[in-house]
Amino acid sequence: MLTSSVIAGGLVGLAISFRNLPDVRVLRNYIPAETSYVYDVKGVLLDSIHDEFNREVVDLDEVSPHLKRAVLAIEDSYFYQHHGINPTSVGRALLSNLEEGRTVEGGSTVTMQLIKNLFLTPERSLSRKIAEAVLALRLEQIFTKPQILEMYLNQVYWGHNNYGAQTAAQSYFRKPASQLNLAEAAMMAGLIQAPEEYSPFVDYQLAKRRQAIVLNRMLELKWITPQEAAAAKQQPIILGDITSFTTSRSPYITEAVEQELQTRFGRDAVLKGGMRVQTTIDLNMQNMAEQVVREGHRSLRRQGVRADQMALVAVDPRTHFVKAMVGGVDYQTSQFNRAIQALRQPGSAFKPFVYYAALASGKYTPESTVMDTPVSYPDGYDTYRPQNYGGGFYGAMSFRAALEQSRNIPAVKLGQEVGINRVIEVCRTLGIKSPIEPVVSLPLGSVDLTPLEMAGSYATFASGGWQSDTTFIVRVTDSTGRVLLDNTPRPQLVLDPWAVASLNDIMQGVITRGTAQGADIGRPAAGKTGTTSAERDIWFVGYVPQLSVAVWVGNDNYSPVGQGATGGRYVAPIWRNFMLRALKDVPVENFQPPSAFIRP
Repeated sequence: MLTSSVIAGGLVGLAISFRNLPDVRVLRNYIPAETSYVYDVKGVLLDSIHDEFNREVVDLDEVSPHLKRAVLAIEDSYFYQHHGINPTSVGRALLSNLEEGRTVEGGSTVTMQLIKNLFLTPERSLSRKIAEAVLALRLEQIFTKPQILEMYLNQVYWGHNNYGAQTAAQSYFRKPASQLNLAEAAMMAGLIQAPEEYSPFVDYQLAKRRQAIVLNRMLELKWITPQEAAAAKQQPIILGDITSFTTSRSPYITEAVEQELQTRFGRDAVLKGGMRVQTTIDLNMQNMAEQVVREGHRSLRRQGVRADQMALVAVDPRTHFVKAMVGGVDYQTSQFNRAIQALRQPGSAFKPFVYYAALASGKYTPESTVMDTPVSYPDGYDTYRPQNYGGGFYGAMSFRAALEQSRNIPAVKLGQEVGINRVIEVCRTLGIKSPIEPVVSLPLGSVDLTPLEMAGSYATFASGGWQSDTTFIVRVTDSTGRVLLDNTPRPQLVLDPWAVASLNDIMQGVITRGTAQGADIGRPAAGKTGTTSAERDIWFVGYVPQLSVAVWVGNDNYSPVGQGATGGRYVAPIWRNFMLRALKDVPVENFQPPSAFIRP
C-alpha cells in the first residue's frame, strides 16, 4: 500500500500541469452510442442501424460470469485490488519506456483502458500515459468496480465494427453475452489486444492459440480448474457471422422506416440512440409481395410489355398499417423507392374520388344517370375536349355502368358538377398530401401521386370511411423500454358511410363485370384500373375489407409501356396473384351494403 501511495502521489505531482484534463464526473450521465434495431410486426429482426459503433448496451448481470473472469484474467487480474492503476505494472512499464525513450510497454488497467477509450487520443506518449493514470484514479473515486467493469465491457472494441460484449457475442457466436460458455468467453477475451488480427473469422487457429493463453492465465489464477481448462480447449466452437455490415432483409422497408425516424427524431438519435423499432410490416406478406413483383415483371416482359419497374403497397384498412411494400423490381439494381418516392399519374384509378364526392353530396345514387356525350371546356387559349379510351360515346349511363366501364366523359362531367375543389378536399381527407392542381382534367387522374397514397386512400374506402394515419411504424422505444413513439391506431370516421358503401358496391362491379375482371379472387373485392394517356403508367388498386393493395407498372424515364397496355389487362392479374397468397388464411368478409346506412 505504501508503494502504491508513493507512485500515485508521484503521478499526481507530475500531472499538476494537466490543467485541461476532462472531468470524469460526466460519465454519470454518459450514454454510449448504441445500435438501433428494426423489427417486423411480429418481432422478426429486419435490420440494424448504426454509424461506426455497432453496439448494444447491457447491464453487468447480463454478461456471462465466464466472460467477466476471462477478460479480467488477461487484461487486469488485480482489478478488484487496485484503485485505478496497478503500481507494479505501471512501474515496470514506466522504467521500460524511460529506458527506450518511447512507449514500448503498456501496463494499463481496465480502468485506464476505459479512460483511454472515452477521453484520450490513441497517441503513445509518456504524458498521455500519465494523464490516463490520473483520470483512472479519479474515476475509481466516483464509480464502483462493478460500474467500471460494466462500462468497460460495453465500450471495448471486439473487432469487425462490434463494440461491447453483447454485439460481439451475437456476431461471433449467435448468442447473447449472458449465454457465453467458458470456451467462447476465453476466445472473446483473447481478441481485445488486437481484435481483427486475432479474430476467428480471420484466422481460427490463431484465435484458438489466444484462447489457450487466456485459459492458462485463468488456471494460473486458480479461477478455473485444470479439468475446466482442458474441456474448454477441446470444446468445438460454432462461429456466427460478421453482422455489422449485413444488408437488410427488406431494404425498401427499412430505408423508408429510417427516413421516417430521422424526420421525427433526427439522424443522430437513429444512428446512435439504441432504438427498438417495431414496424407494421408482416415479413411473410412482404416476402410474398417481393416474389409477386419479380414474377409479375418477368411475365409482363414475356407478354411484350416494355416496363422496367413495378411497385406494390399493401395497407390494412382496419389500422392503416403498411403490411408490405416493394419499391422496385430489384433493390440491388436501383435503390429508388417508387412506392413512396415516385409521383406518377393514376389515370382512371383517380375516378373513385370523384364518384365518392358526387355520392356524398346526397344528389346521386349508384343508379343515377350521367351522360356520356361530347363536351368541351375552355382551357386557357384553347378548348379541352375529353375523349373516352377507345373513342365513341354511350349516351345516358348509370353511375354504376360508367365507373365499371371506366368512361372518361362522365367522370369529367361529375367533376364539374360537384366542383373540382370539392374533389381535392376529398383527396386531402383521405390523406393525400401531394400537390393537386384544380384542372378540368383532374377526374381523369391528371395529378402525380404515389402508390402509397393510392393504397392508403383506397384503404379508407375499404374500412367504410374510417381512417388513421398511414404508417410503417407501430412503436419505438429506447434500449431500456421507454416508449418514444406509439402509433396505436386512433381511427376516425372521415367519410359518409352511405356514400362509401355505395361506392364499394359500384367498385365490386368493376371486378365482376367491368374493366378488371382479371382481378377476380373469388370473394367480395372492389377496385379500379388506371391507364394514363400514351400508356406511360398502368395501375390496379383494389381491396377487400381486410387489405388494400396498389400495384403500379411503368418506366422511370416515363416512356410508354406498350400500345394497348392497360391496367385491367396486365396489372389486375398481378394484383390477383398477390391477393390470393396474402388472403389464403383470411376469412371471407362482405362489404356493408348501402341499405345499412342513411343516405345523406
